[in-house]
Amino acid sequence: MGHREELMAGARRCLEERGYAHTTSRDIAAAANAPLGTINYHYGSKEALLNAAMLESIQEWGAKVQQPAPEPAPEATVGARLEAMWARIIESQVTDRPLLVAASESLTQAERSPEVRAQIARAYEGARPQLAADLHGISGAEGSADAATARAVGSVHMALVAGLTQQWLIDPEHAPSAAEIAAGLRAIARSLDSDA
Repeated sequence: MGHREELMAGARRCLEERGYAHTTSRDIAAAANAPLGTINYHYGSKEALLNAAMLESIQEWGAKVQQPAPEPAPEATVGARLEAMWARIIESQVTDRPLLVAASESLTQAERSPEVRAQIARAYEGARPQLAADLHGISGAEGSADAATARAVGSVHMALVAGLTQQWLIDPEHAPSAAEIAAGLRAIARSLDSDA
C-alpha cells in the first residue's frame, strides 16, 4: 500500500476516533505511519484529504444501508423494501455512530469552505438519481423523461435519511422506527392525494 492509500486509511480512522474538527495533520500522518509532508503532496491539504475520506466513508455507508437484504425479497413491495432500508439505517446509528457523527461535523465545515461545499454538493447531486433508480426503478439519466421525477424522489429520500440520522444521533429514545416512518409517509401521501 502506497502513501496515498495509507493516508486515506489513516484519515478515515481519525475521523471515526477523533472527529472532523479535532483531527490534525499530525494525527493523520501518525495513523498512516507516513511523513507529514505526504498529505500536501498527495491531497493538497489536510482538509482535502479529510473531505475525500469522509465522502468515501459516506458512499460506503450509503451502499451498505441501500443494499438488498435477505428480507424482504427483491419482489417485495416498494413499501417493504423502503421499510427494510430504514431499519438498516436505524441499525447503523449504533454500529456506525462515530462515522455519522463525523459526517455531521463535516457538514458544518461546508459553511466556511467552498471546497467542502462543492464536494458535498457533487455527492448529493450524484446520489439523488441513484436513490430513485435503486429504490424505485426510476431512471434518472440526464435527458430522460423521468429525470425530474428521479431528482425529486431522490431528494425526498436524502431528506429522510438525513433527518432520520439527526434524530437518532440526538435523541435515540424518541426517534422514529422504520414502521413509524412508513406510517407517516402513507398518511402524508393520502393527504396529498386528497388535495389533488
